[in-house]
Amino acid sequence: MAFTDGFISELVGRKATVDDLPIGKVSDFLVNKPDDVFPKIDGLIIRTAQGPRFAPIETVAEFDPHGAIALTTTPKEPAPPEQEALFLIADLLDKQIVDVDGRKVVRINDLEIARAGNTLRVVAADVGVAGLLRRLGLKSFGKRFTPGIYRAIPRSMIAWDSVAPIRENNPAQVSLSVKESKLARLHPSELAEIIGDLSSREAAAVVRQLDDETAADAFEHLDADTQRSLIEDIGTERAADIIEEMDADDAADLLAELDEEQQQELLAEMNEYTASELRALVQYAEDSAGGLMTTDYTWIYPHRTAEATIRKIREIAPTSEFIYYLYVVDREDLLLGVLSLRTLLLADPEATIESIMATEIVSIRPDASSEEVAATIARYDMLAIPVVDESGKMLGIVTVDDAIDAIMPADVAKRLPKITRHVTRAREER
Repeated sequence: MAFTDGFISELVGRKATVDDLPIGKVSDFLVNKPDDVFPKIDGLIIRTAQGPRFAPIETVAEFDPHGAIALTTTPKEPAPPEQEALFLIADLLDKQIVDVDGRKVVRINDLEIARAGNTLRVVAADVGVAGLLRRLGLKSFGKRFTPGIYRAIPRSMIAWDSVAPIRENNPAQVSLSVKESKLARLHPSELAEIIGDLSSREAAAVVRQLDDETAADAFEHLDADTQRSLIEDIGTERAADIIEEMDADDAADLLAELDEEQQQELLAEMNEYTASELRALVQYAEDSAGGLMTTDYTWIYPHRTAEATIRKIREIAPTSEFIYYLYVVDREDLLLGVLSLRTLLLADPEATIESIMATEIVSIRPDASSEEVAATIARYDMLAIPVVDESGKMLGIVTVDDAIDAIMPADVAKRLPKITRHVTRAREER
């Protein structure tokens, strides 16, 4: 294969020949595994008199830099259905992609390919003016008649390992797990900003590439209108899975923005424990402590020893990033005390939680205003404040970030990082 590197636009439309006889023209390039770091081109689509035909890359004998593409055999196999592969021309050129390193949405004007051994691989996306001129056939014109201007045109290339395609078709080909997804490299607020810049169809396509937890992180940073639109586009079942992974307070806020019928449809798709918690949270006013609180907190029983509690925390730590405070409750969920992680770590291993917990508790009622919550947290220099009912029963906590969010402009608050993560609070012995 006499080819080193070049651009897709320079190859598409070329004559395809077998034994120097023309059989058609190159119309596209097919990739079966677009999730590879630099995906291999598996074949060419040749437009023939009999219709589009698939020519495996192994049948390409030569790429003439200025002429035909020579094949060893005449392709007989029809082009595969669109849903079974990625077509570089049809699916990517002039389409929007996410530049995950540049944290922005850009449009592909051309694709750079290069030979690696006996294969051709996609190595970069050209998103600049140079790629557009090349596509329009103006590259040689520019070099000849306006060389100074042409050389001044910046080259805007994005390595393919930083490209995340946005595609509605062939979703199985670009669906990635969270560990593999290029989009998962973005901070949730950056991902939410990108989603907000896309059309509703493209935004839904991006969400479909994410696992539920990553999508939930992004949802928490979206405005209510975008959230509602996405729920409509991705369907009730998937939306419910995502909402279940959101922080309880953010999930309740989202549900509160929906009509009663849609609320019930989403709650019906969730597990009963989560659904019951969210039904309770939705009843509180948005700007009250109840509306700001989350039920994702770490609780323990007073009879446990410090050593046993530390072992328990190690078990639940992977599901929570917020274990600065431990809330000590009895079997009826009455709040008995609060314990900092520092106090726990410094305690005698055999000491009971009851003997080392603080019993002078600063708490707040669910009907307290957001301003009162924020003022109390600031006054006592707290990272979170417990919310209790009139009998002292633990209802949830308001974290400092949510308290700040509540008194800041909405557009600023949505961009602030969250310090809490999702904790499954199924009642068990602790």
